[in-house]
Amino acid sequence: MGELMRRYWQPVAPAAELEEAPVKEVRLLSEDLVLYKDRSGSYGLIGRFCAHRRVNLAYGIPEEHGLRCMYHGWLYDETGQCTEQPFEETVRPESRFKDKIKLPGYPVQEMGGILFAYLGPLPAPLLPKWEYLLMGDNVLREMFVSELPCNWLQCQENSLDPVHLEWLHGYYGSYVAERHGGPLASFKTGSGHKKIGFDVFEHGVIKRRVWGKTTEEDEPWKVGHPVLFPNILHNYAGQGRYFLQYRVPIDDENTWHLDYICYSLPPEVEAPPQESVPYQYVSPYNAQGRLRFEDVLSQDMMVWVAQGASMDRTQERLGESDVGIILFRKLLEEQMAIVEDGGDPMAVIRDPVKNDALAIPQEGRGYIPLTANMANGARPPSATTDLIMDLLAKASQVS
Repeated sequence: MGELMRRYWQPVAPAAELEEAPVKEVRLLSEDLVLYKDRSGSYGLIGRFCAHRRVNLAYGIPEEHGLRCMYHGWLYDETGQCTEQPFEETVRPESRFKDKIKLPGYPVQEMGGILFAYLGPLPAPLLPKWEYLLMGDNVLREMFVSELPCNWLQCQENSLDPVHLEWLHGYYGSYVAERHGGPLASFKTGSGHKKIGFDVFEHGVIKRRVWGKTTEEDEPWKVGHPVLFPNILHNYAGQGRYFLQYRVPIDDENTWHLDYICYSLPPEVEAPPQESVPYQYVSPYNAQGRLRFEDVLSQDMMVWVAQGASMDRTQERLGESDVGIILFRKLLEEQMAIVEDGGDPMAVIRDPVKNDALAIPQEGRGYIPLTANMANGARPPSATTDLIMDLLAKASQVS
């Protein structure tokens, strides 16, 4: 599985985070690394420990080109190659010892305010230009970042399970409201999903559903909802809100979760410029150490973590609601076999013509635009949503 995941560009940090502190520890795909931005503005992702005396380079010094160990001054470039050894070069100017020293080093690219890294064999494929990362007309963006003590696949399989929607976010959500003093909403078993279906396409899986009052003639079935292979959820939540969720393996029992949101403002509201995409770290736990459940994102995280660090799938009893999960597991096995045979798995892009602002079919794009009544229960409160609500409220007063 790890070799498969290394064939894809993975997010490693919000770019804004390295503006605040230019060096950051990163654990990705079970590898301990350090991410940095040097004084020239270039990014690097290299092995975490200096090859000399094994000092943690998270405390290193960004130079004009590369990262310098603060212990004895060894300098490394973005490929992990040692380029300077001050004392060795002083006492033995003819020595080429530094040429023999190299840490792991991986390519880093920025897109949409996210730093992505590629840890697989070279040449690297193209970094996918997902449409939501490139939307530039009158939009505001933000990110929610979490570290979760569970395997990434538990998070991703949730996106192949549409039936959880009415239970976890519906019935359980009303139970949460009751716990906070509200009424328990009425709920009838069978009032949610009535039919689900899944189709494989070039970038992953399209999930389709008939639920509530919709029929097979409506977008949830005819257009569907994409899950991008191997570890991305692509979503449009209505009211001008576009989502990408990345479920990135830290290792077998921990996940780095990035929730990226792009808000498209109506024409009468002008979005102020964002010098960088703001982010906030969100813990799955509350102050008492219990799993949070007060918004949609935390409810999802709650069940992922509650399944354990690495869920024992031999103990599952899968049913009719799990056909998407079964399909996805088979797809993973097929793509791992392709990698073992030396091929590129699905959704790896090498042709620039096929990588031009990738617009993925998505249900709901014709829904109502962003308004001052935008639902606030999907994500934790943030300065960005406060700003949007203020802009919309002022626009409504003018009109």
